[in-house]
Amino acid sequence: MSAALLVRALRDPSSVTTLDATGWNGLIAAARAERLIGTLAFRLADIVVPPAVQPILADARTDAAREARQALWEADRAVQALRPLDVRVILLKGTAYAAAGLRAGQGRFIGDLDILVPRDRLAAVEQALIAAGWEWVKEDAYDDAYYRQWMHELPPMIHRTRDRMIDVHHTILPLTARPTPDAVALIANAQPIADGLFVLGPEHMVCHSAAHMLADGDLQGGLRNLWDIHCLCCEFGAQDDNFYLSVFEEAAFNGLTVAVWRALRLAHHLYGTPVKAYRAPIALDYRLKPLDRLFIARLLARDGWGRETRKLLVFAFFLRSHWLRMPLLMLARHLWTKWRKGHRPT
Repeated sequence: MSAALLVRALRDPSSVTTLDATGWNGLIAAARAERLIGTLAFRLADIVVPPAVQPILADARTDAAREARQALWEADRAVQALRPLDVRVILLKGTAYAAAGLRAGQGRFIGDLDILVPRDRLAAVEQALIAAGWEWVKEDAYDDAYYRQWMHELPPMIHRTRDRMIDVHHTILPLTARPTPDAVALIANAQPIADGLFVLGPEHMVCHSAAHMLADGDLQGGLRNLWDIHCLCCEFGAQDDNFYLSVFEEAAFNGLTVAVWRALRLAHHLYGTPVKAYRAPIALDYRLKPLDRLFIARLLARDGWGRETRKLLVFAFFLRSHWLRMPLLMLARHLWTKWRKGHRPT
């Protein structure tokens, strides 16, 4: 499976020296499909690769550097737009890693600009961004109302001239989700990294990444999210012997213990993340649980061309992601409404 080749190459870059042409094709296809081609390129920077592969990896490194510059510029523009409001602009995900100079940002694909702001300032933030050139992507009244009433973010916006998306979060999980993270605490514990820019604290970064991967999404991009967690844990764990204990303390406080524990088990199993077990004050080990095998099968569901396989399993995780987001009756009503809107007679 090409995804398994990708995991092995990220974990042990020297493993690619045994690949034949078919193996290289599968590895690159999987890396592109998982949006990990830039990360792979940086991981293989010191490895001798076939001549045909060299320009592919060089282009990926160039593209990743350009994406990082664009992301940081977009973050700067958002800060300038929101500066008069005197609110903390907290970067999330890829832009946060790049801005903070973290290992997780090296070569990482960065799509939308994700920021976290206090919920009671959303209206002012929204108006300031509109005045600075952002406009709504979703003009549908139902989608707009759904985002505003139930989601953890405003409807997505795009800048009219730069064509760059911004997602404005006020917490890290939908309001209908079972876990209810304390957004006020996340914002209060954010750390400054530049003039007007903040990132989540180290423990909260891991909690957010695990929540995004396992308590909200359908594991699309799961290998990339898991690599983020691996890098964050390697970097912060090397700086603080009690880092993992702090992570689980924050996970418990925010209702994310199940997601964080599973994320660390998967990261340890697939990427070799150097996790730390405990007997006290909490009992923790990282042996795989029976259901973890299904998550691994979903994460590795790609063929030699990078195409998704195990369609039934993929669909099951899609349904799971919706079930996690909202109660059953609300989910049924939401899916029925979306189906009717998507199948309206002409």
